Amino acid sequence: MGDVLAGIHATWEFDTDSVLIRFERGIRTPKLFQSLRERRIPYAALSSVTLTPGKRGTVVLRAVPRAGADPLVEAASGQLKEGCDPYRLVLPAEREVLAEYYADELRALLDPASDEPADRFLVAAPEAPMNFKAYDGRASFDGERISFRWSWTGASSAKWKAGDQTFKVSELAGIVWRSPEALDGYLRLVPRAAAPVDHRTGGSLGDLHGPGGSGSADGGSADGVPVASPVTRAADQDPAAVLFGLGYGPVHESLPFAAAVLESVRRTQPAPAASAPALVNAGRRDPADIAERIHHLGELHQAGLVTDAEYTAKKAQLLAEL
Repeated sequence: MGDVLAGIHATWEFDTDSVLIRFERGIRTPKLFQSLRERRIPYAALSSVTLTPGKRGTVVLRAVPRAGADPLVEAASGQLKEGCDPYRLVLPAEREVLAEYYADELRALLDPASDEPADRFLVAAPEAPMNFKAYDGRASFDGERISFRWSWTGASSAKWKAGDQTFKVSELAGIVWRSPEALDGYLRLVPRAAAPVDHRTGGSLGDLHGPGGSGSADGGSADGVPVASPVTRAADQDPAAVLFGLGYGPVHESLPFAAAVLESVRRTQPAPAASAPALVNAGRRDPADIAERIHHLGELHQAGLVTDAEYTAKKAQLLAEL
């Protein structure tokens, strides 16, 4: 597409196979966005696109990621507040027509299997090394190992007795992130011995999160498959967990950390047996659909939202699809 759509707190740059989301820096921009800085989202990682009215004279363009496509979304498991959703682009209401145009363009680029879960992560995870300060210690990740160094002011006697901990990614089956904005937030590592691997997703049945996720932090099931609980003790007593708290393990530090670990864990797990790829009939586009898009493009041109050059180039591109 080669176009740019600037909104509040972020700018979307559309490429032939992906959209590059650049987040602004500033005191009003959510800290998670500032931490992420920018993310490239392949169109194959999206399941749908929506455009809805926002607050105070705005509209919201949202690209909905496929289940299993983004390690950040998988780690968050529905716990992110709406304002911290990196897939939302907030625009002034007067740009609704332009936003609708881009929503239609994105929908036309979605993968034929967009309504199915992804069999692997399609969006890159935040890069290691990284670390953050928890209430009862400091967590660090170098890309291969996660280390917990206990704090003498916050760690329980059980953790002091166990000593500082280091876990190899290859020894883990998953990770549980419970938002620090909850009363009992924590980050817990799930050893392979504690949770079976779900080969349908390449992930762990121990990848259980708090409310809004695919499972329960206290055990239960993921995707309807009953599992034994990987949690045998409270997070403050578990040497494989660090506690959050007021000012400790904030979302913009602990969630990217969790996403990076989760991506590394999935990458080290045995790949599920691959099935033969289905052939997709790529045939020509429906002429009626092309005509409607050209008509819509003409309205944008007349409204001054698309330049003469953009109108000519896009019209030629649409006609070439007939």
